[in-house]
Amino acid sequence: MRVLLVDDQALHRMGMRMFLSGKNGLQVVGEAADGAEAVRRALRLRPDVVVMDVRMPGTDGIEATRRIVEVAPGVRVLLLTTFDLDEYVIEGVEAGASGFLTKDAEPEDILSAIRAVAAGDAVIAPSATRRLLTRLTSGASPQAASSSSARIAVAGLSPREHEIFLEIARGATNAEIAARLHLAESTVKSNVGRIFTKIGARDRVHAVILALQAGVMPAPAEQRPPRPRAENF
Repeated sequence: MRVLLVDDQALHRMGMRMFLSGKNGLQVVGEAADGAEAVRRALRLRPDVVVMDVRMPGTDGIEATRRIVEVAPGVRVLLLTTFDLDEYVIEGVEAGASGFLTKDAEPEDILSAIRAVAAGDAVIAPSATRRLLTRLTSGASPQAASSSSARIAVAGLSPREHEIFLEIARGATNAEIAARLHLAESTVKSNVGRIFTKIGARDRVHAVILALQAGVMPAPAEQRPPRPRAENF
């Protein structure tokens, strides 16, 4: 797993590199001190995950994420910030980030988030999860606008895939879907992969946005209680 570290504070990059370098199956392939440099290095190094600070001089982490997602498909971005603010979470997700954590998260949680993002999941800080889905389901986000392409993609799902897709849109994990639909978790996992391929979803947060655009959003997400730790969508 190849990781690119982006932060305008050299000490923070050093600390992250020292922590991550000793982990099995993980290699820090480069560093960048601002968003513009992050885009250039992401193109050149093609990391699996970019661990990106949000607030940086010049090109910030949100804009850098947007550019990386556009020019380097397959490179996933985990945003880290000192500030747990709604606008950062919403803008980051809409820019294409697959994760959002605050810098005061436990080191092992950050490591788990990097692994989850690399595996295709999305990870959102627990304090931001409920607000994010509430904002999306309220239509306040421009990503919630109706889309004919999303409706067509969702219409191509089989009945079973559509049933699982609705559970994904509710924020359910694979284990929760398996329990609710009386399926093996491995069966759910394989179905989720096919669903994402059919509808063109990057991850589960993106799948929620597509459900909104397709007009098939199930029960409001704000009715679901938040989980105690950083959630893998």
